[in-house]
Amino acid sequence: MRSATEMMDLILETAQKLPEVKAVAMSGSRANKSIPKDNFQDFDITYIVDDIDPFIKNRQWLDKLGKRLIMQTPDEMGLRANKAEEKFTFLMLFEDGNRIDLTLCSTSGIHPWLANEPVLKVLSDPYHLLTDVPDVSEKVYQIFPATQTAFAECCNEFWWVSTYVVKGLVRGELLYASDHLYTICQKELLRLLSWEAVLQKGPLNPGKNYKYLFNFLPLKQAPFEKLLNFSSINLCWQSLLATQDFFHSEAQNFAQAAGFDYMNTVAENIMDYTQEHYKAAQS
Repeated sequence: MRSATEMMDLILETAQKLPEVKAVAMSGSRANKSIPKDNFQDFDITYIVDDIDPFIKNRQWLDKLGKRLIMQTPDEMGLRANKAEEKFTFLMLFEDGNRIDLTLCSTSGIHPWLANEPVLKVLSDPYHLLTDVPDVSEKVYQIFPATQTAFAECCNEFWWVSTYVVKGLVRGELLYASDHLYTICQKELLRLLSWEAVLQKGPLNPGKNYKYLFNFLPLKQAPFEKLLNFSSINLCWQSLLATQDFFHSEAQNFAQAAGFDYMNTVAENIMDYTQEHYKAAQS
C-alpha cells in the first residue's frame, strides 16, 4: 500500500503536470489534525480548474493515480446528477487500498464550493484563488449543549417512531421494523447520549455517525452495542424493548441534570403499549 506521503506527492505531481489545474486543496478527515489516522481514510482532494468539461470527457489523466478497483461518479448518476456544471467528483478505490475522492471545481464555482467545505487545507495555490480559506478548525463539527426544545423533539421522535417498529414487528415485517429502529430510534438515542457527553465535558466532536462518541462515554458502548442484533423478529423485539429502557433511563437522568422537562408519562405509556403488543405476539 502506498504511504500517505507517496499519495500526497502523486496527487500534487499529477496536478502540476496538468497546466489547467490552478489550485489544489484537501478536505475531510485528513485535513483535520485531531482525527485519528488510519489506512482507510480517504484523500478528499479538489482540483480548481477553469473548465471541468475536458477532464470529464477525456479521463485518461486519472490513470496516473494508479490502477482502480472501482470508480463512481455520483454527479452523473440518476437523481444525484449535478446540473450546475461547476464541480464534478470521481470516487476512486485503488488496488493498493488507497481511496481518493477527487473533485474538479471550476474557478467560477469556488465560493459555493467553499461554503460546503468547513475544514480545508490548501496544498497548492500559485494563482492565489484560495486566499480567503479560514484556518482549519473542528469547531464546525462540534455538538453543543441541548436546548429544551431540541430535547423535547428528540424524545417525541423516539417514542413516536417506536410505534412504527411495533407495527412492523406485529406484521412480521422485519426490514421495516429494523430500519425504523436503527435509523431513527437508535439514532435519537445516540443524539441524546451526545448531549450527555457535552453536559459532562463541554462542546465536542462525536464524529460522523457518532463514531467517536464512546471515546467520551466508554461505559455506554457495551450497552449500546448489545442493541444492534435485528436478525430475527424475536431479536428485533428484544432490541426494541432494551432500546426503550435505555432511552427512558438516559432521558430521565439527562432531564434532571440539565433542568429540562421530560415526557415521562408519554414514555411509560408507549413502553406499556409495546409490552402489550409484544406479549400478544408471543401468545
